[in-house]
Amino acid sequence: MAKTIAFLALSLLVLTLVQAQHPVSRGRARSRARAFIESQCETTLYSTMCVKYLSPYVASFTKTLSHRQLAQIALKVTLARAESTQAYITEVAQRLNRTKGPESRSVRECLDQINDGVDQLTKCIKEAHHIKEDGGSSSSDFTWHASNVQTWMSTALTDASMCIDGISGRAIGGKMKALIKARVLNLQQVTSIALALFNRFAARFRAAHVVKP
Repeated sequence: MAKTIAFLALSLLVLTLVQAQHPVSRGRARSRARAFIESQCETTLYSTMCVKYLSPYVASFTKTLSHRQLAQIALKVTLARAESTQAYITEVAQRLNRTKGPESRSVRECLDQINDGVDQLTKCIKEAHHIKEDGGSSSSDFTWHASNVQTWMSTALTDASMCIDGISGRAIGGKMKALIKARVLNLQQVTSIALALFNRFAARFRAAHVVKP
């Protein structure tokens, strides 16, 4: 009886120790992922914003975060910001729908640019999934997919810039102009971050797999 109790006690102790190790392991993985994000964000133009938007995803990683994964996360964050901006400007456009003045026209033109940007970013995410982590893509496949992503992201960045230029150059009320510009400028910055991180991933991929640009 005493041996049985001792065995059960030992088993319980071992189980407790094993369970206690998991949170520590996950915590270390999150710390490494956080440190990786901070180091990669330093290479972007908006490092503080980069860390702010990407660090919430740390908790979902229990292993080392890769450049490819970080680039994909940044793309998804950018699309989410684009869709949020799209929804806001759509609401503004609907409120101005009955007017035919410069405000309505300028907002509609801006919305057209943001709509195109959302389409471009959606294609980027789909295209990025074709790029394999372990170099499984051939040189031609990688070049094709990476080039598409970079081109479409650059187009989305241009779309945001054109919207801001259009809003700035038209007779739009001060508060409305400020709100739209703030949202689109944020989108432009997040897109810039995502493009920088994808370019860094693509450069490392080419170097590791000797892929010619």
